[in-house]
Amino acid sequence: MRGARQPEYGRLQLLRGLILLVVIVLIGRLWQLQMITGEQYRLLADRNRLRQVDVTAPRGVIYDRNGEILARNRPSFSVVVIPGDLPKEPEGQPEGAGDAIVLDRLLAILSRPVEDLGATLETPVPTPTAPPARATQATPTPSVMAIPERQPWVMPRAEIEEKIELGRLGGAYQSITVARHIEEETAFLIAEDTVNLEGIQLVLEPIRDYPSGALTSHIIGYMGHIPETELEEYEAKGYEQNDQVGLTALEAAFEDALYGKPGRQTIEVDVHGRRVRTVGEPDAAVPGHNLVLSIDMNLQQVATESLQETLDASSGFTKATQGVVVAIDPRDGKMLALVNLPSYDNNLFTKGITTEAWAALTSDTDLPLFNRAISGRFPPGSIFKIIVSAAGLEEGVITPRTRLGDGFDGSNDGVIWLPNEYAPWDRSLAQSFVSWNAKYGYGHGMITVRDALAVSDDIFFYELGGGYPNRYTGLGSKKIGEYARIFGLGEVTGIELAGEVDGLVPDSRWKRLNYAENWLTGDTYNMSIGQGYVLATPLQMANATAAIANRGYLWKPQLVDHITDDQGNVVRPFEAVLLRQTPVDPSLLDVVREGMYGAVNWSNGTAVRVRVPGVIVAGKTGTAEFARDNNKDGQPDRDDKGNLPTHAWFTAFAPYVNPEIVVTVFVANGGEGSSVAAPIATKILQAYFEENPSAEAGK
Repeated sequence: MRGARQPEYGRLQLLRGLILLVVIVLIGRLWQLQMITGEQYRLLADRNRLRQVDVTAPRGVIYDRNGEILARNRPSFSVVVIPGDLPKEPEGQPEGAGDAIVLDRLLAILSRPVEDLGATLETPVPTPTAPPARATQATPTPSVMAIPERQPWVMPRAEIEEKIELGRLGGAYQSITVARHIEEETAFLIAEDTVNLEGIQLVLEPIRDYPSGALTSHIIGYMGHIPETELEEYEAKGYEQNDQVGLTALEAAFEDALYGKPGRQTIEVDVHGRRVRTVGEPDAAVPGHNLVLSIDMNLQQVATESLQETLDASSGFTKATQGVVVAIDPRDGKMLALVNLPSYDNNLFTKGITTEAWAALTSDTDLPLFNRAISGRFPPGSIFKIIVSAAGLEEGVITPRTRLGDGFDGSNDGVIWLPNEYAPWDRSLAQSFVSWNAKYGYGHGMITVRDALAVSDDIFFYELGGGYPNRYTGLGSKKIGEYARIFGLGEVTGIELAGEVDGLVPDSRWKRLNYAENWLTGDTYNMSIGQGYVLATPLQMANATAAIANRGYLWKPQLVDHITDDQGNVVRPFEAVLLRQTPVDPSLLDVVREGMYGAVNWSNGTAVRVRVPGVIVAGKTGTAEFARDNNKDGQPDRDDKGNLPTHAWFTAFAPYVNPEIVVTVFVANGGEGSSVAAPIATKILQAYFEENPSAEAGK
């Protein structure tokens, strides 16, 4: 009987052996998985479950002096695809079917107009390669063209599929941006439908927003992608290739302060790639610092509107399309307003400017991107006389009682005849130099420097600058140039904006090099009244006026009052920078100030329209002839009386005794400074003193 049971026993033993072998294999395999390759699989699991994500650092905000926001960050939604999180193909479906289902649904949402987003997603919608363009117009502002905004960008489907395939070959969990700047309603719909959009994520990216737009675009500037030529330099500072940086104005000048330090954190995701929680302590992002400007937006608004009204009202030979207003505090150089017209809306650049918009801006003959206040070089005309007066008094060429003007040539008609250097006896060869009042048939006679400034008598300044043969020795061009430079002409002011030019203070050497001609007395005559070759920026003339107003201190103009951190703590206070103290005796500058007082407050002054209730104002008008470039817009080179076109200037300070504000107005091709530029300054000064009622009227 025992022998009969032997086969069953053998089979049992064999089974036991097989079981033991399987157990040994399983234990070996488990040991291999746990001990040999365990760390590798653990890393793979963690890589699938845990991800490192960057945390964008908020860029600093820009405020005006009263806390009004001029530049801020607003959310913008982008859509990204994670190839490794896309669903697998349903059973029986060809390869790529899972991707197609998700992309069909995503592109259907992205293609819908905003007004139709409430419709059910089950409604069949064709899958386009990009959303249809909508004619959204930017809100027009003064002297700003209405240019269509950039529409949301969606990557073509074929390109998305290609990038997904490349992503799976390496970096399956690297995000691929497939849409940018989508509408908020579209983003919310995608967020609600995440259960059907595996591998699709919404990314919130801050973009720059400029609430003041064209009012401050030349001050604030705009941002854009890092220029290729500067990429290496920025990467050395920790920037990424796709980061945006300030490209112009304060956005560029204070990039280091405004740019924050990005953070990084580890997150855990579920099987659909959705965020579950943050793992560990994140490396927090550090927000950028904020800029608080000295600019007063109320004053900026009034200056813009006043200048725009004047441009709109001009016509014919004096049709003006360009102008500048500069307002500065003469006590420390703080900028109160800086207006350039025409302007542009810097919000056009926040999503990346379109080719059409860029072409429209750059082809405009009035150059809306050009900052005339710091980069435009213009003949300053009669406002330059305040510098010549100060030079003549300080050099002792004149005293406050010296009388010059009509009479040296035996007449009082607003015309002086300069004898020919080589034939002074031949009156027919003499050259005439005319004062503005000659067209009315009279001259101002022999007058003092105070009177000459008040009535802007050109004859007085011809003689002060260039003298008169056998009668009077003037300053000469060398001394005029020396004092022009003392008052800041011929050099940049140092304001925190790129592109500032130094103007031109000509001399005999300059003329020989550029014209191969000798410097003549007539050149000095022209230079003495701010004509001829002398050129200055509106900001330079405002700063020179400030030095007259404060009795000799030339401050560096500054736009930024102070810098704060994200908690509002001041990290860099404003510090006034004194460029130089002029060598002119303050008592002599008072004589110049009295002449400017007379221009506004004497009955025969050229700026009697500049009256501000309760405030004593001093100022100087200017009308500068210029040669029209290439007969612009088909306009004639001279008017029907043979006169050249003129720029209108006016510069003023107030209150008279303790000045708080300097206003300089420039209107290109505007005509007379007294009738065109001066009224603009009046409105600005009225607005300033209404806002600052504590200012005393010259006491």
